Amino acid sequence: MERANGLQVEIVGGGFVAHPLIRGKHAATVRRLRVQIESRPPADLAPYGVTSIALSAGEDDGDHATPDLTILPVDWDEDDSWLADPGDVALAVEVVSKSEKAKDITDKNGWYARAGVAVLLVLDLRTGVWALHTRPRDGEYRGQVHGAYGEPVELPAPLPSPIDTGVLPLYSS
Repeated sequence: MERANGLQVEIVGGGFVAHPLIRGKHAATVRRLRVQIESRPPADLAPYGVTSIALSAGEDDGDHATPDLTILPVDWDEDDSWLADPGDVALAVEVVSKSEKAKDITDKNGWYARAGVAVLLVLDLRTGVWALHTRPRDGEYRGQVHGAYGEPVELPAPLPSPIDTGVLPLYSS
């Protein structure tokens, strides 16, 4: 499907959610963030791209999301599962696409919170703002810190911190 129409597909709530494959500045953001993380690797954790996270119990229903970057225990290298356990995710990163609507972003935040992903970083190349979501409970994140590009993101331990957002690209207006 991705090759046929240039869309990445996730399954949430039994339905398909499609969005364009990453390219250009979106991909550059992921690469630059990954370089920062790999230059100060957290103990026993590693960044992974194109890794899907289970959004519900069991792989049978297939509910999953695929963040742009995921920090997981390094033993994910040897895992045969196609879905990462959300409880193992130290950080999920979502880079907002040019075409995404505010509702889409809010929905994604809810997916990760309901699944129990501990930390979610959302980077918006359209407006140059970021949001760090922590402490998921009852389907929402209780901790939220917002900032603008140029301001560092202070990630919770054991993640490398701070993250320099001043090196991240912005979409042209």
